[in-house]
Amino acid sequence: MSGYILVVDDDRDIRDSLVELLTEHGYPAIGAGNGVEALEVLRASASPPALILLDLMMPVMDGRGFREEQLKNPAWTMIPVIVISAYNDVEQQARALALDHLRKPLAMRPLMDAVRRHCTGT
Repeated sequence: MSGYILVVDDDRDIRDSLVELLTEHGYPAIGAGNGVEALEVLRASASPPALILLDLMMPVMDGRGFREEQLKNPAWTMIPVIVISAYNDVEQQARALALDHLRKPLAMRPLMDAVRRHCTGT
């Protein structure tokens, strides 16, 4: 599956809602509940996702740990990542980890604008 978006968030309601919203807007999406699950999706996928929406605070493996592992694989380093977080300093946290950030709770228009910006060619 090419051109899909990987949604990595431990909150099932948020993850499922994002997957549904993205799919309804023409962006196939897959959810993962933590960084370990997200790495499993990347390993099992025939092609990398077009974009990763990444929560920072998760059990098992958080967003920072996932990014460290993701960046070790040359095939995954070019995947754009948008950090989604409720942290007050999400912008500072994201600057070191990703190319963009969105603050939770997520609003649909900024989310879809960011997806469109970073999913050119899908």
